[in-house]
Amino acid sequence: MSSYASLARWYDELTADVPYEEIADFYEAVFAGHSRPVHTVLDFCCGTGAMTGILARRGYDLTATDASSDMLAEAAAKLSQLETATPPLLLCQEASQLDLNDTVDAAVCCLDSINYLPPEELDAVFVRLALFISPGGLLIFDINSPERLRSLDGGTFVDEREGLLCLWRAQLDEQLHALVYGVDLFSQRGRLWSREQEEHVEYLHEPELLLQRLARAGFVHAVRRTDGPQHEQGREFYIAERKS
Repeated sequence: MSSYASLARWYDELTADVPYEEIADFYEAVFAGHSRPVHTVLDFCCGTGAMTGILARRGYDLTATDASSDMLAEAAAKLSQLETATPPLLLCQEASQLDLNDTVDAAVCCLDSINYLPPEELDAVFVRLALFISPGGLLIFDINSPERLRSLDGGTFVDEREGLLCLWRAQLDEQLHALVYGVDLFSQRGRLWSREQEEHVEYLHEPELLLQRLARAGFVHAVRRTDGPQHEQGREFYIAERKS
């Protein structure tokens, strides 16, 4: 079972309550308080491109990457409707294989995408990000805190709407140091229902280790913010500057 194959076409509907605009406001507040102007932005692990579209409409020049071709297909269809001077550039790439044509002023990564990266890959991912963020540029990402993920252990979550039933079952894997979700999607097609399954894994990344990894990769002034959007749900933001 893979992540974000079957789920891709339902993702936007199932995440309609995500405060994307509020998260974008948070990014822009960070940009405004930074000494270096931000014009070019990388939306790293962009998914279906919801944040890509918001930032592009706000006037930024966007590059967006994701490892899932299914999610990027949804993003391409959505972003084709944008009326911007420079359409976002979409690239299908594994996180640890990031490869851009040029550097960017800032990179953002939202909705706990970093939790999907195993600890053994994080150093390589942060090194690649540092390579393509201009000196003095910004990196902003958020995670589900370890405490939040542990609190979901053993839980079953149901999302039901017309023609769709989504079941998530969460189980903490101590050996992986991760929360493993089994996902069942039941969708209606005419009079028939079909069932599809996926497995999602979110790794528990400890704050101190994340800050250490950022420093090793070439980032400075790294901070952890627990006052950002959805902080009451255990979402934490990390902000770091690419060493000049």
